[in-house]
Amino acid sequence: MTWSTIVVAWNSGISRLMAHVLPTIDDIEEAAGRLRDWLVATPILESEVLNQRAGSRILVKVESLQHAGTFKIRGALNRLLQLSHTERSSGVVAYSSGNHAQGVALAAKWLGVDSTIVMPQDAPKIKQFNTRTLGADIVLYDRYREDREHIAAHVAEEKGAALVPAFDHPDIIAGQGTVGIELAAYASAEGLTLDAMFAPCGGGGLIAGCGLSVRAEYPDCEIFAVEPEGYDETRRSLEADSRQVVKGHPETLCDALMADKPGAITFAINREVLTGGHAVSDAQACHAMAFAMRHLKLVLEPSGAVALADVLAGAAKSYGCVGIVLSGGNVGMNDFVKLISDHPDP
Repeated sequence: MTWSTIVVAWNSGISRLMAHVLPTIDDIEEAAGRLRDWLVATPILESEVLNQRAGSRILVKVESLQHAGTFKIRGALNRLLQLSHTERSSGVVAYSSGNHAQGVALAAKWLGVDSTIVMPQDAPKIKQFNTRTLGADIVLYDRYREDREHIAAHVAEEKGAALVPAFDHPDIIAGQGTVGIELAAYASAEGLTLDAMFAPCGGGGLIAGCGLSVRAEYPDCEIFAVEPEGYDETRRSLEADSRQVVKGHPETLCDALMADKPGAITFAINREVLTGGHAVSDAQACHAMAFAMRHLKLVLEPSGAVALADVLAGAAKSYGCVGIVLSGGNVGMNDFVKLISDHPDP
């Protein structure tokens, strides 16, 4: 067998594997039914001031008001609910800078499951505190010198525990996709057509799930991933049609969106459902936090505000009706006050 034949066979095998593991709208709808009695159907807000500034009608999906202050509980709980009794009895392990950590810790607490979270030493103190308060054990690591996936895999092997990835798993993506189902259902009930949707993107789980669920209802809706500058690897990956890796360790306030590359499963979805990606600066994210506080009466963390920052910068002007996701509000009080003081609503 020639090397080229081996490569073709390998690629064919990967394609078949991906086709088997990629979640579908059916998986997301099943997740919605599974999660319905556990989670908050978070509100969708509108603001005349925002519509005027954005140049479009904006539907604001407020996941910062979800349990644990982030959409992450959706995917985490969807994953844990599908573990067997034997798997649950051995506990779960996850790695996260904070929001997925809290989602897994809360889901584990609800289900009586032991949880261990691998978190970077420089994760926001409020996220570390919240994760411990929810009952999880924390293993700290140096994000610049150590590999969190290797550490988590080692801990999981030692404990015989199940791994709960932050984004690159069909159950996680399906759970996150329930955000899009709720957004699309609201638009449909209001007699609206969603022309575009903007959502934060780290490893790509939220935007992949929402892309699938929103496009199922609105096939022509354009879907955009919004990332922090320096971590816009999904945007670059879409342009290159292959997964790109972040070079070095760029600084950003958007700690929840610091994935160094898109997931294999998430990118297989996103290359099909996304229209493109945008990058916003830390300053833009912080100005958006100030806007949300002043006009929407919401507390957001920088990562949770990037989609709002994008539409405030004019990304939605060419569309009639646009959905955006505010993905999280886990920020310390002192940090929040300083950030919006330094970057007031312009």
